Amino acid sequence: MSPSTEPPGPPLPVRGADPGDAATVETRHFDRATGRVLIVESDPKWPYLFQREVERIRGLLGGAVLGIEHVGSTAVPGLAAKPCVDVLLLVADPDDEEAYRPALEGAGYRLFLVEPERSGHRGFKGPDVNVNLHVYPEGSEARRMLRFRDRLRSSAEDRELYERTKRELAGRTWGSVREYGDAKTGVVDEILSRAGGED
Repeated sequence: MSPSTEPPGPPLPVRGADPGDAATVETRHFDRATGRVLIVESDPKWPYLFQREVERIRGLLGGAVLGIEHVGSTAVPGLAAKPCVDVLLLVADPDDEEAYRPALEGAGYRLFLVEPERSGHRGFKGPDVNVNLHVYPEGSEARRMLRFRDRLRSSAEDRELYERTKRELAGRTWGSVREYGDAKTGVVDEILSRAGGED
């Protein structure tokens, strides 16, 4: 893989920007006019869309990829979700953007979020599918995402609780997708407390 000759461009918002906030980033699951988040029934296409992203990202980044996982609600069979596939990309150091950002942006991914306080998390939107690509190092934040996914996959009660919560919150009006996400913190923490392991 040859590095891009294009400069990666200026950094985008640090903490607080999300697809619903960044004017340059299209989102298909948040209606800014109404402040409503779109939740849809589980779609059997989601695992296939994830696999397509895996193949594309591995082709772009090669050995820089330490792992790729399907996370979020679209990774849980039968769970209603925002129609956006969440992909967890593990790299050695998210702050070393030269190792991955030029190649991703060259393929059409767009950086929309930088969170230094969350293990250097970077968020990208996918080029042609409604995808959030989360770039993390191996460690606690990534483990937390995987523990939550695995708990929802294995516990019908927690899966139902989470879906009820999401549907109730999606019926409210929000200023951004981040506000909606933050409102789920309590139920996420409750479910994680039953998942075992450490963050």
